[in-house]
Amino acid sequence: MKNFLKLGAIAAACLIACAPAGAVQTSAKPAGASTAASPASKQLAKLGDDYWNAQARFDPVMAGEAGDPRFPDQIGMSIAPDMRARQFALYKDMLKRLHAIRRDRLAQRDQTSYDILDFDLRTTLRMEAFPEHLLPLNQMDAMPVTLANYSSGQGAQPLATVKDYQAYLSRLNQLTPWIDQAIANMREGMKRGVVLQKAVMVSALPQFKQLVAAKAEDSIYYAPVKHFPSTFSDADKKKLADAYRATIDGKLNAALARLSAFLETEYLPACRTSTGWSALPQGMDWYLARVASQTTTDLQPEQIHQMGLKEVARIQGEYARIGPQMGYTGAPSGLPTWVGEQAKYKPFKTEAEIIAVYRKLNATLNTKLPALFSLRPKTPLDIRLEPELTRATASDHYTPPATDGSRPGVFWSVVNDPTQYGDTGMVTLFLHEGQPGHHFHIALTQELGLPTFRQYYFNNAFTEGWALYAETLGKEMGLFDKPEDYFGHLNDEMLRAVRLVVDTGMHAKGWTREQSIQYMRDTLGYPESIARSETERYMAWPGQALGYKIGALKIQELRARAQAALGDKFSLPAFHAIVLGEGTLPLALLEKKVDRWIAESK
Repeated sequence: MKNFLKLGAIAAACLIACAPAGAVQTSAKPAGASTAASPASKQLAKLGDDYWNAQARFDPVMAGEAGDPRFPDQIGMSIAPDMRARQFALYKDMLKRLHAIRRDRLAQRDQTSYDILDFDLRTTLRMEAFPEHLLPLNQMDAMPVTLANYSSGQGAQPLATVKDYQAYLSRLNQLTPWIDQAIANMREGMKRGVVLQKAVMVSALPQFKQLVAAKAEDSIYYAPVKHFPSTFSDADKKKLADAYRATIDGKLNAALARLSAFLETEYLPACRTSTGWSALPQGMDWYLARVASQTTTDLQPEQIHQMGLKEVARIQGEYARIGPQMGYTGAPSGLPTWVGEQAKYKPFKTEAEIIAVYRKLNATLNTKLPALFSLRPKTPLDIRLEPELTRATASDHYTPPATDGSRPGVFWSVVNDPTQYGDTGMVTLFLHEGQPGHHFHIALTQELGLPTFRQYYFNNAFTEGWALYAETLGKEMGLFDKPEDYFGHLNDEMLRAVRLVVDTGMHAKGWTREQSIQYMRDTLGYPESIARSETERYMAWPGQALGYKIGALKIQELRARAQAALGDKFSLPAFHAIVLGEGTLPLALLEKKVDRWIAESK
């Protein structure tokens, strides 16, 4: 799924028609919903709405990614110091308003909303001490690249009507001042020693160079003009084409050229040669705040590092068991490399063949998931190929449905060369990005009648933790009966375990970039190029990769606890309904909810 990096804040999802997900569906009234709202409940509802509206206006692009379509013509200026200061002041006032509400006078569901707001506001305010705005872009996350990807019109920025085209053009007009603010921020960061790692900027620079065009017609931002819907009138086409050309030629191309030149000639020479976040001013405290935000726990880096090592050892034990079934007799650590060399695991010749496999898998899941889930989304799941325009820089991912019903949830398959597309990981990938992973969680969150702010509340640990847990369900659905499919599952699990090791290694234990690359090559069998790009992802997004395994391990722990406590009374569909039935929760709140359910079920 697309990045859930909005640290300590309500985060965005980073996230060709097929049959709707879950042909037989049920929905549930949220647990603890009260029939008549008390004054305290009304105060809380108003505060929740105010909080989300502030978030959405502060970062409209994030809001659109999360499914809120209200501000498609805005990009926000969240990187501006004065805007950032106003936002933190607003959050402090909201925390005071929250604490003025008597929690003990709220119904259970409202108490959960109170606790989520309290957690999220506190986590957000913890980030005020650290100058995130001085690092406004990297190779993974940058407003100019995000808007370039939107030019296909198939993602979170629809381009189907004249109004849609005008909204995207409005965003392009706002991109020039955003770029100038980003340059000013990075210059301030150079003065204060808050700069990206040189390796990260070397990887990022080509993206920004590619955005510069000699004339509007050559710009990726002009792509919508080349793909007008047939329903547009000739007058509208001419008016829009002229407006896009004026914006791109008149100011945007020059701003992009300024940014590219600045990054190459000024910023890159000033970038640091160190690897970890702890090398920055206040770097270790900054990293700890990120870890807390991304895991929603108080786990320390050394604890997480050891958890990762333990998981790596466990999965390598499974490699030793499954390898001989696949015809491999070497050391367990060499299994991934061996699989990557086997032509039989790259059976495709066309994109259509790959999509057909995903559609068949989706149909199979529609017959199997009702036995595991009593609570399933009504919103359909589409399966689509990533547009050619953005294929080279994208990875397989999920984008959430829009809450107004204007777009479904979508699993995007990224196929650059069908002959090199491996099939061993396809089942696990779809369980994670499609159903019952991100789609079940995110689409359900929009359908449960939750307060507005909770419909858009996503934290990394729950969101990615649920999707990783969902991968494990393939075993009990019989989807890993072929050893190569089970290997694909193990290999993806190994990646998430390795992330715990290398992220904490680099940012808390002094590991170098080269150490991380070598560790990933040794444990995952990655070629140097992939190990390098993965390592640099964690360098640019410290802590983000921790949420997957931490969240999944917690859900697995809670399931085992419930099974042990309830014995024959344990119901897997009921457990899944408890986990998903109130949307996204910090892990501590999820644990309390499951423990309460266990006690009530006894």
